[in-house]
Amino acid sequence: MESSPIGTGRLSGIVGPDDALFAYGTLQFPDVLKVLLGRVPSLEPADLTGWRAAVLPRRVYPGLVLDAAGLTRGAVLTGLSAAEWMILDAFEDDEYDLRRVCVDDRAEPVWTYVWTAATDSADWQRDRFAADHLALFATRSTRWRRAPGLPSDPGTPVWFDSAGGPAA
Repeated sequence: MESSPIGTGRLSGIVGPDDALFAYGTLQFPDVLKVLLGRVPSLEPADLTGWRAAVLPRRVYPGLVLDAAGLTRGAVLTGLSAAEWMILDAFEDDEYDLRRVCVDDRAEPVWTYVWTAATDSADWQRDRFAADHLALFATRSTRWRRAPGLPSDPGTPVWFDSAGGPAA
């Protein structure tokens, strides 16, 4: 019996819990997953060759872009329910496209969010994000989860840029 997609739009290719997600940015942090999903799904460290996690203008989270010399470290999330896929998809900006990629040392392709707009030439630094922005990002993610799609504080932006200032 063939499975049906769990959603429309970007989720039209996802059919169930056997579909895995390569997380290379904020979704690889248990603190963020816990506030978004209410749990931390299985996280398996993984590398993706031929891609890089790029700094995005005026944002603290990265965007995945093709780069023949690139290597992106992240984690594969497995066991996501249809409802969890929908939460994560709603959390991601419209500039992301959900695509299948082949991570190193994994036989089956997995899904990941690929950035489709302008990026910076610099690589995103996971450890720097964790030290400088993770706590505030998790707090703002909690606010977003309570009211997805709405600003967390009226009149203020939801995210902050890599220098710590407000995003436009």
